Amino acid sequence: MKRHRPLRSPPSQTTTTTTTTTTTATISSFFPSKKPKPISSNLKTPIQTPLKWTPLNLPKSELYLPLTFPTGQTFRWKQTSPFQYTGVIGSHLISLKQHNLKNTHYCIHNLNSTNDDQESVKLALLDFLNMGICLNDLWSEFSACDERFAELAVNLSGARVLRQDPLECLVQFICSSNNNIKRITKMVDFVSCLGEFVGVVEGFEFYKFPSLERLARVTEDELREAGFGYRAKYITGTVKVLQSKPGGGVEWLLSLRKLDLESAIKALTTLPGVGPKVAACIALFSLDQHHAVPVDTHVWKIATRDLLPELAGTRLTPKVCSRVSDAFVEKYGKYAGWAQTLLFIAELPSQKALLQSLTNETKDAVKDEIDELQQSVVKEEEEP
Repeated sequence: MKRHRPLRSPPSQTTTTTTTTTTTATISSFFPSKKPKPISSNLKTPIQTPLKWTPLNLPKSELYLPLTFPTGQTFRWKQTSPFQYTGVIGSHLISLKQHNLKNTHYCIHNLNSTNDDQESVKLALLDFLNMGICLNDLWSEFSACDERFAELAVNLSGARVLRQDPLECLVQFICSSNNNIKRITKMVDFVSCLGEFVGVVEGFEFYKFPSLERLARVTEDELREAGFGYRAKYITGTVKVLQSKPGGGVEWLLSLRKLDLESAIKALTTLPGVGPKVAACIALFSLDQHHAVPVDTHVWKIATRDLLPELAGTRLTPKVCSRVSDAFVEKYGKYAGWAQTLLFIAELPSQKALLQSLTNETKDAVKDEIDELQQSVVKEEEEP
């Protein structure tokens, strides 16, 4: 078995934590564990202030955190307590918590006192959560054309596709190439630590994602020493290519949101280390390409079982990957990537226990409703 060099700790940096400010704004609805790593000794202990949790007014059917964050879309958000996930959007440290499994609350840990600032952060959060798309409508549409999807959707509602910053998404998925979740997360943590420190939540340190200029100062040797292996040259190479783009690499990546899927994929695959699958992930999770379908072994299994049984036993070549993507689009339409995401989640070993738990919850809820209805009927019959 090939042994990987362990990831070293990222360069230390002296930072000052941000004091949390209590806020009172209310957000309205918007529609059209692993052990934490210890806090570095060079960081000051954060000042403890009461956290202000504000409801998002989103039902579980529109956002269910355990089916959204630990599913391979992003590696920068951490589970900081049961049903709570924390990450950085822009320069703001935000926690999301599933409250009573019915609604989601959010907390901004490093917010200024002005209401205008809170409003802008709220809008950025809703944009990140892709709340311009109604899951209930999508799930109803998919369920009508796919019996298997209809069965899964009962217990897997609330699994959203995120709308991430394209540069963050790009670097994360270059790290993901031929890799496992544990090592991907360590690599992404290393890159994140190159950015500005924004705070600590439940023992986890959080950083603003480094700018393209900061990434350009990291050498291939430093990344290799940190355990990135061959991916080191891809990251440094991609950063150099992005810096050469007219108007800057960040603007170039954002401009891909305006292209059709084929053109966006073609543009992304000009970057070092970005093949068709990685490009499809970036397109789906950050570039508004909702019918992008990343094809891996899980998706291949789904396709040969439910969509293209005649391809069972064949090799997963680029041409076959294209046929699989086309089959998903033909079945589910312009939001095929969202359907593929739910079907993919259902195949993950880490989610099977959760799926069984949710199935049991649904059965218990139905049984309780039936019992209550029967008791009501009996009571009416007994009344004179």
